[in-house]
Amino acid sequence: MEERRQDIAARLKELREIEGASTETLAQALGVSATEYAAFEAGQADIPASALHDAARFLKADLTELLTGEAPRMKVFTVTRTGGGVTVERRKDYRYRNLAANFAGRKVDVFEVTVPADAGASGAHANSHPGQEFDYVLEGRMRVRIHGNELTLEAGDCVYFDSNHGHSMEALDGQPARFLAMII
Repeated sequence: MEERRQDIAARLKELREIEGASTETLAQALGVSATEYAAFEAGQADIPASALHDAARFLKADLTELLTGEAPRMKVFTVTRTGGGVTVERRKDYRYRNLAANFAGRKVDVFEVTVPADAGASGAHANSHPGQEFDYVLEGRMRVRIHGNELTLEAGDCVYFDSNHGHSMEALDGQPARFLAMII
């Protein structure tokens, strides 16, 4: 995981430099302090998945390229088999699998997200990112907090929201929760 974090940090720095953006500009775009951003770029701190998504958009890059160093190549369709996809474990609270990483020019990022049962209160840390999000619960129950509102969702339930507002998910009942997230 440490080596992967260093690789992502190096690609982030390289893309920022290619775009001609300062560290302060990118930190502001991600909504973090310059010190926190410097730790991301130095590979000293995990980068939340939402920040990776925002950075890719800001830097006019594909999230897959930022994560893997390879540009997506599929233009007509892509298939992700069971257990496949690009794994994103950028924060201890959630585990992500990008299910459409190989499709070039995606208009939507599609993730399978697992919220571990032990995420507890740390799972309540709010994220925000530009755009909108649709989440469909596949298994388990979870508490969803969106802009001061609290919802309980279970398998088969879904929520669509403006992801510019702070939001978080927390697994309930001592069991992990797994959901499909589409970020538009």
